[in-house]
Order: sequence, then structure tokens, then C-alpha cells
Amino acid sequence: MSGRRTERVAGELQRAIQKVITRGLHDPRMRGLVTVTKVEVSGDLRDATVFVSVMPHEHENLTHHAVRDAARHIRRQAGELVALARMPELHFKLDAAMRKQAQLLDALARERERRSDAPADAETPDAALPDPDDSGPAAEGPLS
Repeated sequence: MSGRRTERVAGELQRAIQKVITRGLHDPRMRGLVTVTKVEVSGDLRDATVFVSVMPHEHENLTHHAVRDAARHIRRQAGELVALARMPELHFKLDAAMRKQAQLLDALARERERRSDAPADAETPDAALPDPDDSGPAAEGPLS
């Protein structure tokens, strides 16, 4: 199967699966915002790995189990939205990249907040580093 076709199918599946999940699954374990971040389709179009992100992250595990348990239902509903002769089997995985990005953003926000709370005369780690644009006395030439 051509790479271009599998990419096109993956994109169509991503949109269809997101639409099915957004409509709602009647499972009490489904909580938070569920986003289909990526779909990878096998070359023979028999299998598709669906990467999902769940916000807030406290709900990841339960929501992931709910989505995995609803895979057949999601496959059937998405199959009605996508024109394929054979709908691939769906395998759901949590997208750890989104969680890592959120953790990084949280850490940056905490660091920024810590710096803004520090007294103005307190030396911060950045203040100890020389300014690369300030070349100091050496730029004036040799001493006489």
C-alpha cells in the first residue's frame, strides 16, 4: 500500500474517531477532554493504532480503559463516517508526549512564578552567568 494512501486513511480515521468520541460514549469512566492526537495505520490497512490524550491527566487511566473497551463500538461508528471497504481494527494507546509537554509547561510556569516572587536584589542563577552580548573591557582593546 502506498504511504500516501495510508496517511490519507489515517487522517480520515483520526477525524472520524474524534467525532465519535466527542459525541460521547456512555461509560462513567470517561472523564475529561479526550483528544485523538495521531493515528498510525498498518500498510495493509488491517490495524490502526490510535493515540489519545486525556486532560486532566488524573483521568488518563480510567478513560483509557473506557476507550479501549469501547473500541468495537468506536470502530463501527467511525466506519459509518469513513468510506473504506474494510475498517481497520483499532488499538488505543495513551499519547505520553502530551503529558510530558504539560509537565514541562507546568515546570516552566512554577519557575517563572518562583523568579517573580524572589526579591529584586536576590541573585538568580541567570544573573550569575555572563551576558554574551556584553564583552566587557576586553572589547576595548589591549591595555596600555
